[in-house]
Amino acid sequence: MVIGTLADSVTRGVEAVGDRISETLFEPVIRLGVTGLARSGKTVFITSLVANLIDRGRMPGLLAQAEGRIEAAFLQPQPDDTVPRFDYETHLGALTAPLPHWPDSTRAVSELRLSLRVRPSGVLSGLQGPRTVHLDIVDYPGEWLLDLALLEKSYETWSQETLNRLARRPEAEGFRAALAAADPAAPLDEPRAQALAAAFTGYLQAARDAGYYDCTPGRFLLPGDLAGSPVLTFAPLPPQGGLPRRALWREMQRRFEAYKARVVKPFFRDHFARIDRQVVLVDALGAIHKGPRAVEDMRGAMAGTLSAFRPGDNGFLARLLRGRRVERILFAATKADHLHHAQHARLSAIMQALTRDAAERARFAGAGTRALALASVRATTEETLKHDGRRLDCVRGTLLESGRQAAFYPGDLPEDPRQLLTPAREGAETWLDADYRVMNFAPAPLSLKPGEGPPHIRLDRAAEFLIGDRL
Repeated sequence: MVIGTLADSVTRGVEAVGDRISETLFEPVIRLGVTGLARSGKTVFITSLVANLIDRGRMPGLLAQAEGRIEAAFLQPQPDDTVPRFDYETHLGALTAPLPHWPDSTRAVSELRLSLRVRPSGVLSGLQGPRTVHLDIVDYPGEWLLDLALLEKSYETWSQETLNRLARRPEAEGFRAALAAADPAAPLDEPRAQALAAAFTGYLQAARDAGYYDCTPGRFLLPGDLAGSPVLTFAPLPPQGGLPRRALWREMQRRFEAYKARVVKPFFRDHFARIDRQVVLVDALGAIHKGPRAVEDMRGAMAGTLSAFRPGDNGFLARLLRGRRVERILFAATKADHLHHAQHARLSAIMQALTRDAAERARFAGAGTRALALASVRATTEETLKHDGRRLDCVRGTLLESGRQAAFYPGDLPEDPRQLLTPAREGAETWLDADYRVMNFAPAPLSLKPGEGPPHIRLDRAAEFLIGDRL
């Protein structure tokens, strides 16, 4: 068994080196990871990005397109036969239907390969013909990204941190009652263990709905084919010592370690560790609407995500000898179309301030980072209305809940992001002098001209930052 494992590891290493040499010297491959925190719209982002790279009429901010060097873009079979394909055609059909609707979110890892035929620029343009650059887009849930921080924690540490967080949260009332009735020293009783894990899962779901971002383990929220398995049947318990092996606390500890070894580590090894460009999508407007606590929680979650990345330069030798490193990380505030364009710069500044700690650490390691506000698919139009003698910059769209048209004014974001971040860090319960609102808009019917992808806001700038240097 040990010899077989060693042989398999050596074989994978040799294959990886061969793949890297081929990619670097012949047809470059960019592995772009796309994830999002709590309803940030990553399925729509991937769908619109691919559609706008195939039909590039709305991509002037992508330099290779502006220079006319992209000759073609086409979908190809993905290189990994064991990963589900991102269902691009179905998702695009949802957005372009006569009665459009937002596509269903993906609940597991998926992948899509888009290949671009690109002419070189500069002195190489007359010496070299077009080459193919492959863009492998890896879609994975943001909840799984946050799980990577568990690899460095023991069951005792994770339990104590989790119990400290939920002690004052009303969403945890049911789990606290179940925890009070549990005896960590009692022998394992599987139905009681399942009930305790179910109560903890209920808390995580309620906490996520309330705007918290520290909802780990992530597979409790998106279990997939692991639903009901022992590896998802554990919960935090207060620290204990000197307990027998079959005690409830010891079994919960064992299952936590199994979760790290059999769920988190394979995801890191097989998917995450191979990414070299990354997008983290965030519904910042939704967090601002929920209040200072949600903003601070989101800031902490984004800072924590950087601990999972291996940021740095991805030179040839670095890739060949040590594997891929994440060269560029984009933090994107989605749903910019919910604001008038006059406030987009403020949303970008808030996003930049929220990610400052994470960005500084990444830049120190040699990775490039950027924060911006975007809309993957524009669902609104802009208009200015008069109200009580004031001119209000509004957006108009179809409300998702009722289907009726409405003009919406979300409130003025502050010019100085510290007006949001300071009360958030200080634990304020509400914004003292402002009221920020959000609306859920349905996608607008699309009438696309030949060569045009769906309308968007700054998707071309996002693409330029993420892959422009490799084109």
